[in-house]
Amino acid sequence: MSFRDRLLAFTVVVLWGCNFLAIRLGLDHFPPFFFAGLRFAIIAVPVLLFVPRPAVPLRWLLLYGAGFGFAQFAFLFWAMEAGLPTGLASLVLQSSAPFTVLLAVLFLRERLDGVRLAGLVVAVSGMVIVAVGQGAADASLIPMTLAVLAGLSWAVGNIATRKAGAADPMRLMLWMCVVPVLPFFGISWFAEGPHVWSTLGTAVTTVDGGLALAGLIYVVLAGTIAGTGIYASLLSRYPAGTVAPLSLMVPVVGFTVAWITLGERPAPSSLIGGVIVIVGALAAQGGHRSVTSRTLLRRHNAPAPVEHSPTWEPAQESPHVDGSHCAQPEPPRGRPRRPDAVRAR
Repeated sequence: MSFRDRLLAFTVVVLWGCNFLAIRLGLDHFPPFFFAGLRFAIIAVPVLLFVPRPAVPLRWLLLYGAGFGFAQFAFLFWAMEAGLPTGLASLVLQSSAPFTVLLAVLFLRERLDGVRLAGLVVAVSGMVIVAVGQGAADASLIPMTLAVLAGLSWAVGNIATRKAGAADPMRLMLWMCVVPVLPFFGISWFAEGPHVWSTLGTAVTTVDGGLALAGLIYVVLAGTIAGTGIYASLLSRYPAGTVAPLSLMVPVVGFTVAWITLGERPAPSSLIGGVIVIVGALAAQGGHRSVTSRTLLRRHNAPAPVEHSPTWEPAQESPHVDGSHCAQPEPPRGRPRRPDAVRAR
């Protein structure tokens, strides 16, 4: 990755690390499926009105929206509502990185070189150390399983993004937000009841409702439009196995934000594991260059075209309707006569 793209990637890490605090504020007031529906509906309405649909196959757009948009956040919000701590949720969700690398090898034929493999193993090892320090062994099996399914869904969305090959990744990301709206509101209607819409009214009259609205605004603007938009742009230009390990650093930011804002002091082992995660994630970036960079390098090293003689230029062949080519007249031989000599004769 170039230095500029690394800065963009670290921006995504910070935005997503703070995103889990905003999600917790939202879930303290809104039911999980209704909150997810609101999150995508706020984006989907203006997108349908003003943003043209990206020129990608519909199946990849639907798979992107179903995996990254619907399934990931359905499982994640369900896990957090079932009691999975916020910091631990941010950690388990990063199982998407090894899932993405595995799916990219299977379905995209991406090579997993030794440097990236070693970096991924180191980063995952650091995640395990952090998880143990944060009490993952004491967490309930069902919320943990739901969070792992959320990570797998994220990985499926990553593969769909690569397969789509959108020329405008931001537009693809915006249209992805259209896909989950109706499924989320439909599940919310049957599982949470139609009365959940009343939480919109209390959101402006209570303190926790105001904090939930602030969290919703952050999730929409920073977590989705900015964070996911940049992430989709990186995925469109770099192998999925190179971009995905960046998400392994999100829990480090998440735990730090919880430490600063909520007073949750991480265990010493969590700090050590966080450093290991950062080192491994950075090492996992050292593999392939972007497709654009490789193409430009081939063009730069290609031999220069052969220049023709300045005296005679080769005639261009003009194809006939039947596909044959007419013979071009041969150039005159010998020295051309001067016009005055021709008139004298």
